[in-house]
Amino acid sequence: MIIEPSAAPLTFETLYSEPSIIGTLPTAASWSADGKSLAFLWNDVGHTFRDIWIWKSDTKTQRRLTHLGAGRTSGEPAGISELAWLSEGRLAFVLQGQLYLALENGTVHPLAIGTPNVSAIAASADCATLAFLSGNALMAIKADTTAQPKTLVAGSTFVGVESFQWAANGNLVFVEADDTNTRKIEIACDSRGEARRDRFVRSFPGDLLTRRRVGIVKAEGGTVTWFDRPDAEDAIWGYGLSQDGNALFISSSDLSIKNHTIFMFDTRNGARSVFYAAHDPAKIRPDWQVAFAPGDKGLIVLTDRDGFNHLHRLPEQGAALEPITSGPWEIAEFVLDASKGKIYFIANEAHPAERHVYSVALTGGAVSRLTGLAGIHVPSFAPDFSVFADLFSDDMTPPELFVQPMEGSDPAQVTHSPLPAFAERRWAEVRYVPFKSHVDGAELMARVMLPHGFEPNGTHPMVVGSVYSDGLLNQWGGRAAHPSWGIDQYLASRGFVVVSPEIRGSFGRGRDWNRAMLNSYGTQDIEDIADCVSTLTGLGYADPKRVGLWGSSYGGLMTLMSLFKKPGFYAAGFAGAPATNVWHAYPEQGWIMGLAEGEDYIERYRAQSALFHSAGLADALTIIHGTKDEVVLYADTMALVEKMIDQGKTFELVTLPGTGHAWAKQSRTLTRFAYGKLAAFFERYLKNSANASSAAEE
Repeated sequence: MIIEPSAAPLTFETLYSEPSIIGTLPTAASWSADGKSLAFLWNDVGHTFRDIWIWKSDTKTQRRLTHLGAGRTSGEPAGISELAWLSEGRLAFVLQGQLYLALENGTVHPLAIGTPNVSAIAASADCATLAFLSGNALMAIKADTTAQPKTLVAGSTFVGVESFQWAANGNLVFVEADDTNTRKIEIACDSRGEARRDRFVRSFPGDLLTRRRVGIVKAEGGTVTWFDRPDAEDAIWGYGLSQDGNALFISSSDLSIKNHTIFMFDTRNGARSVFYAAHDPAKIRPDWQVAFAPGDKGLIVLTDRDGFNHLHRLPEQGAALEPITSGPWEIAEFVLDASKGKIYFIANEAHPAERHVYSVALTGGAVSRLTGLAGIHVPSFAPDFSVFADLFSDDMTPPELFVQPMEGSDPAQVTHSPLPAFAERRWAEVRYVPFKSHVDGAELMARVMLPHGFEPNGTHPMVVGSVYSDGLLNQWGGRAAHPSWGIDQYLASRGFVVVSPEIRGSFGRGRDWNRAMLNSYGTQDIEDIADCVSTLTGLGYADPKRVGLWGSSYGGLMTLMSLFKKPGFYAAGFAGAPATNVWHAYPEQGWIMGLAEGEDYIERYRAQSALFHSAGLADALTIIHGTKDEVVLYADTMALVEKMIDQGKTFELVTLPGTGHAWAKQSRTLTRFAYGKLAAFFERYLKNSANASSAAEE
């Protein structure tokens, strides 16, 4: 007998409990040096504690290597957070900030006993030495339980190593960040019956910035060789050492990202030259990637100089970029296979909402697609590039790990994460609906989740959100920065159409498509959202009088600006940790809003700050915000609240004591509470349009 999946309304207990109905996301996939074993972190029964699992290519089976999470269920730590292969089938791993060694038989031994806050572990090419960060100090240790760690680069309160990588010659290249002169802020909040005061390093537009420089140090320690750029406050987007160790590139830009420079250093004498420089006055996304070409014969550069983010050869200093790939689609990232003369990359060539794995010869030519199923593919390549692990998801499938040979056979599924109860539920159908901008005719697309029994008769309530850039993704839950997959499914199970619109400022559509977002927070973006709503209601997807909007952080900015600038267009809006005042944004947001300089900057910032537009509020609004948020200050929400009270506005405020910026995922209890507030709000104002009308009249 075939049992039909249940279409009954979902509950938050079903969606946000442990074990999780969608299972546990497999993470940290990593191949052994011989490419015959794949290690990854996972929990096969849906709990949060991840142990190490090993998949063997000869048997095509997986086994659990460590059993540290045995018996650990709800409320326990998330488990092992990182792993790295060593020699003889051993693995180093990090558990709660401490370093350990797992033998091939699963026996666990401590490494670097007493060394705290370990992260970013990475093994040398011969797997004999492990480098890692302890806090912000760079350290190394021989892969032996009797070895003692050595500090290669010391850290201090405000100065330390930010990132590092192993070079082909066995040295370590790293970036040091210095926040000595960066602004420090203090946030006071009451939490758990205590008055707290927490300090953060947090700069604002116009402030002094973090200073960065690149250094090289030997794995056994010694004197650091430093390489300085003309302006240490400029951003570093990538760096790398040549195969022979004689050249170092640093991919850098100014704060506005309008000027991109690749510096080349001679490591033998420190001489610096400009290998490449480009200026784009309307640049708003720093999607660059740079690598040395095989044989150190120039560079491979990922850039949108031809209009879309594509691969180029840069054979020598000052030469013109030579295209390797082209077309009206974009590449997100790439890796080089020097031995075969190929580049492997992730791109949206097949569909704006999809990410597939492709290959192309270093000399250019035909592009080959290596992944088949529509959705999002995230590869981890074996050292010899004969196979790759593929973390795959689509709109109906939570993420699973597969192994995909480069040639010959179909992918093998490694994990089966969802609980049996997952198959017993009817999940929302997802469609992709194109729409156009009424401002400039640009083509966009919406991800639309449909309730069971949907008919395009114009009667359904519709929730648009969570609104944000880069939200058009054919994967479980769409944009995965927040656990919004559950609230989306919850609303759809109760008859709501749930929409994630593509907006300008996102990946995949090219440079000209994004130019309209320059100096346009709360302007072009909210027009894109409104065009999505108008298209969908015009096609009968929803009742235009019962449309709600929500978003967090930048999404909260768009929610507020949409209500303030378009009264009556939406029935209700729910703004989480909303960025209301761009004077308190991170300086890097000057990519879009412009820098805090020039005669126009005060009016430009006012135009992009919701704080100065609240007079237009006429519809139902709830704001939710944590009091310990250093990203978007709770004080900014208080300033907006005070202003709206003075203006006689009606709204609701939900305060989350001691909660930071990620208000929806600090704990499952908080997730259920916060999303419960969101759901109840939209049930009240969108299920009955009379409630929205009365809210506007109060």
